[in-house]
Amino acid sequence: MSHPAENPLQENHPHLRLVFGNGGVAQTGELARELGATKALLVTDPGIVAAGHAGSVRENLEAAGIGVSVFDRSKENPTTACVEECVAVAKADAVDFIIGLGGGSSMDTAKGCNFILTNGGAMKDYWGVGKASQPMLPSIMIPTTAGTGSECQSFALIADNTTHQKMACGDPKALAKVAILDPELTVSQPARVTACTGIDAIAHAVETAVTRKRNETSLKYSRAAFQMMLESFSRVLESPDDLHARGQMLLGAAYAGTAIEHSMLGAAHSAANPLTAHYNVVHGQAVGMMLPHVVRFNAGDEAIAEAYAEFVKGTSVAANNGTPAPESLAQTLETLLDTASLPRDLTAVGVDAARLETLSEEAAAQWTASFNPRDITAADFTGLYQKAFAS
Repeated sequence: MSHPAENPLQENHPHLRLVFGNGGVAQTGELARELGATKALLVTDPGIVAAGHAGSVRENLEAAGIGVSVFDRSKENPTTACVEECVAVAKADAVDFIIGLGGGSSMDTAKGCNFILTNGGAMKDYWGVGKASQPMLPSIMIPTTAGTGSECQSFALIADNTTHQKMACGDPKALAKVAILDPELTVSQPARVTACTGIDAIAHAVETAVTRKRNETSLKYSRAAFQMMLESFSRVLESPDDLHARGQMLLGAAYAGTAIEHSMLGAAHSAANPLTAHYNVVHGQAVGMMLPHVVRFNAGDEAIAEAYAEFVKGTSVAANNGTPAPESLAQTLETLLDTASLPRDLTAVGVDAARLETLSEEAAAQWTASFNPRDITAADFTGLYQKAFAS
């Protein structure tokens, strides 16, 4: 169950082992035992339990002689309260290993729990990078969506339960020892989840390709991820049981997640977070709605326009009848939204134009805005939101 030989993860990300292939989840118990697990905490959500995935993983772990405790109350956009509930279960059962099974929310909850369980305090104490002073428990991450790429990241994105401010808490010690990418686990996703998470993963590839922190390593991941997912996204929507396309999306999401680890994100994510906080717009959908406008904004800088052109070289985006690469990319992203039946107009998701000033100020204050390749102000975000009302 290994991934392709040309995969760049092996040479540049040696601390994370990827297990990729149909049925790969059956290796969970064996891999956990090899890593010294005797009592594991399985962090998941009610949907994954209902789909039967959590029960299968639990049985697999127990068959390997590993005791299992389950926290199955992970929520979309996990909060500090959710993490604290998870920590309480972990402490009560004295676990020595953590497994995150589900979408980005379950994996982020698992990582958030690991921070507090091993280092004490509260999530706000780890807001930023490298603030965990003590060792953390080894972990395995098993995504059931091709979306966040959280399985390949050392960051947990947790919202403050009171302020709703999203805190990115990262530390190299929080990176999983193993990520299991099993395409079969993603088949049970509802079509809308496939659409929203897929758009999110594609956005990760696009944003990481041009951030201020982009580098040779991140670009390798960004390009590979984009090429895989550009070819596979529509296919997955049309034929949900196509395991090859599912695998390409899952591997692409993991590559894009690794690109985030090396180069961070940009203004599309900054603009999306207030939409989620105030109007409960699903994260991937919110990012997808804003990304074409951010691409056009960033391309106002000639050097960034060239970076987009280099990014799409060799893909269908580059062969668009002479259209400048950034505009071709923006149009392609809009077409993908249409293909996924996701609206492009903020009016369709209930956003009130009278609140644009608040949304813009919050967007400009997001951490990811600082990595956007072109300087961006609250006034610029207002302009982006206004364009999204006319889409």
